[in-house]
Amino acid sequence: MVSEPHRLAWLLLWVTPALWSSNYLIARAADGVIAPHLLALLRWTLALLLLLPFSWRALVREPRGWLREWPQLLVLGGLGMWICGAFVYIGARTTSALNIALIYAVAPVGIAVCGVRLLHERMSAAQRLGAALAVAGVLYVIARGDVGNLIAVRFALGDAWIVAASVSWIAYSVLSQRWKSVLPPAARTAAVVAGGVLVLLPFTLLEAWAAPQPPWSARAALLVVLAALLPGALSYTAYAIVQRELGAARTGLMLYLAPLYAALLAWALLGEPPRGYHVVGAALILPSIWLATRR
Repeated sequence: MVSEPHRLAWLLLWVTPALWSSNYLIARAADGVIAPHLLALLRWTLALLLLLPFSWRALVREPRGWLREWPQLLVLGGLGMWICGAFVYIGARTTSALNIALIYAVAPVGIAVCGVRLLHERMSAAQRLGAALAVAGVLYVIARGDVGNLIAVRFALGDAWIVAASVSWIAYSVLSQRWKSVLPPAARTAAVVAGGVLVLLPFTLLEAWAAPQPPWSARAALLVVLAALLPGALSYTAYAIVQRELGAARTGLMLYLAPLYAALLAWALLGEPPRGYHVVGAALILPSIWLATRR
């Protein structure tokens, strides 16, 4: 008998990557409009304000919990909101979406390996096959159906920032599962976001002091709101629920859906229609998620 929380987690498994993939478009649009650390700080401050109405009761009921967990909350906030936030916006200035997708394609493998080795999670033969199919599907999409495109990829300075963000996401995923919390997912997410805001604040001030800032504009405000809602409060809360029900290894595999969703977003927002390689990639990736999440 499948429980209701497990059904919800299975549904969110398919929704969350769509929310995350919106961050690629936001990162590209933010260049020259708003500074990276300021965007990350305002994004997560607004996300925290959105989360508190749904989580403050749990935080008030469990003050000893989050007070005892505050070092972990700061670490998770630094990994998930600072490095996985500002670093992506910095890297997007000098690298391509192809390179970002290629680098982030490694993250689910790292999460799965760490989940098995460090968290003692088990992956069946079917789940390992699903992971392999997902890798093949993502690489096919990234290569646009031609292996020569993978060989021709050139790495730029911005890729180092994306590599750091990808490694940080692996650490965030594994540690958030390894460090058990007395708080429910929404409340813990709010506490982690609060930790991330505290970590981001001094780096944002340093950024403002070290370099001139773009003038504030309506477009900058829109980017902050979108970043706070889509790849912010909604996606991180959904990720916490999915990870609690499915574990770090299987949850990490949903990152493979992001390139497909990014292609659909580009079609809807930028008028770029999907190509044949997207169809082939989807044919590999979608069944692989079903295999990887089977109990």
